[in-house]
Amino acid sequence: MQRTPLVLLVALAAYPPLMAQNGFTTRWEQRATQTQSKQPGWAPPLVTTYVGLIQVYRTDFTRQTASNQVTTWSLDGSKGLNLIPAARTELDINPPPYLKHSAPTVANGAGDMSFLLKYRFLAGNEMKGDYVVSAFLASSIATGSHKNGSSDATVSPNVALGKGFGWFDVQSTLGANLPVHDTRALGRSIVWNITGQAHLAKFYWPQLEFNSTYFKGGPNDGKTQTFATPGLLISHRLGGERSGRLAVCGGAGEQIATSNFHSYNHGVVVTTRLLF
Repeated sequence: MQRTPLVLLVALAAYPPLMAQNGFTTRWEQRATQTQSKQPGWAPPLVTTYVGLIQVYRTDFTRQTASNQVTTWSLDGSKGLNLIPAARTELDINPPPYLKHSAPTVANGAGDMSFLLKYRFLAGNEMKGDYVVSAFLASSIATGSHKNGSSDATVSPNVALGKGFGWFDVQSTLGANLPVHDTRALGRSIVWNITGQAHLAKFYWPQLEFNSTYFKGGPNDGKTQTFATPGLLISHRLGGERSGRLAVCGGAGEQIATSNFHSYNHGVVVTTRLLF
């Protein structure tokens, strides 16, 4: 129910005649354009949080398969609306995903709603160093139904770094997931993601990610989980190069467990994005 109004809002905000008539929208778009012009134009990876600032409405779909062949679909993938409300700042609002399980004994239902606030400290576009240094604070609210989310809210401070080398870039984040309450039962975790990404033939962004989680306390105390995630993104600017920032992007990849411990064997990730 929440997705349709947001998509319409994005489309209207990106439509040039309306921008000319609306001073607030025009100023917002000019600020976003100026902010993004000072950083590289890399594609946001499939799993790793984008190190730069972006305005996008994004919906992901993931299918995780456990060792016993039980599958879990996440519809919406905890993604949503990303905005640039001020220079160097991004705010993300992510509606709860819907989790659908193949096991008849596990109830389907909504997951947790989440938010993210990002600040970009340093950046240079492709002509001025090709790099980004930022930090972000993510948080989630325990909105899940039928045990499809956490029992408590969490906060997750992170640092993010990115560096480009011509047609190739590396993006990496390091952070912690910290429950607000009941830490002994839920445990804490350190999360490290790194992505190597190439830009080929204008539209194509092949990538390889490594997504690692180190558990401290809780049911997985002392264990490490790592996935390798090869994938491909295809991005196309609507109306050509002179149309501004309006673009569509889609892609897919597969998470493959590379550690001895893993909560699922592999997972398919599909992403759809409207950049504005």
